[in-house]
Amino acid sequence: MPSFVAMPLTALDIAELRQRLTSGFGSIETEVMGEKASSLGHYGRQVEAAMAALNAHGGSADERLILVKGAARAVWKYFVQREACGMRDHREAIRLYGIPGEVLVRLGAIEP
Repeated sequence: MPSFVAMPLTALDIAELRQRLTSGFGSIETEVMGEKASSLGHYGRQVEAAMAALNAHGGSADERLILVKGAARAVWKYFVQREACGMRDHREAIRLYGIPGEVLVRLGAIEP
């Protein structure tokens, strides 16, 4: 009967084993994180454009209302994506983009 002698694992052995066990998921997780970041950037640019249009507006109240509603949709999409990325506190984004209260109160509102 052959005898079996267990060899102690070194830190390098453990690191290599961990890499082998997680390597298949690591690349998928990296790709998902990249897609989330890309999507967050896309929606952030939409918020920037909506805020620029709102700030540049000089027309009628009806035209402004249309811009406010559009901005609220853009901000809502951006906030949803931020939350998907694990960012739940939107105060800094509100400050950074200069999102006014008239937009914030319309977030998630569904108009007929």
